[in-house]
Amino acid sequence: MLKGILAISGQPGLFKVLSEGKNGVIVESLLTGKKQTAFASAKMSTLEDIAIYTTSEDFPLKQVFKKIYDLENGGAALLSGAKPEELKRYFEKILPDFDKERVYVSDIKKVLTWYNLLHGKGLLVFEEATETEEEKDKG
Repeated sequence: MLKGILAISGQPGLFKVLSEGKNGVIVESLLTGKKQTAFASAKMSTLEDIAIYTTSEDFPLKQVFKKIYDLENGGAALLSGAKPEELKRYFEKILPDFDKERVYVSDIKKVLTWYNLLHGKGLLVFEEATETEEEKDKG
């Protein structure tokens, strides 16, 4: 689901990887639809590699998105423009043990903004556990 989706430092929104070039990757903005080159020198993170700090272990962003999706019955999340205390309470419903010392309101806003962007584009697909090829062969 999050494969090929990037966050680029200093750039608003998220980007879909279209192809790789010598000096970077060709991406398409999910906000504007414009194509551009993200140079290798830019700080890029794939959403697949992002996790949220909790008091026990890091929690993958994909699973955070799934918890939001379940909480909202497949709908949009709280808007990131809500008041800081409201954002924290909302995030606590999603991830009760998130590390309040290391997860800032700005991080919560980013997660909710990304969720709503992906939701609006129909890119939030949560696959149920499927049979492995071996299980299919045996059956």
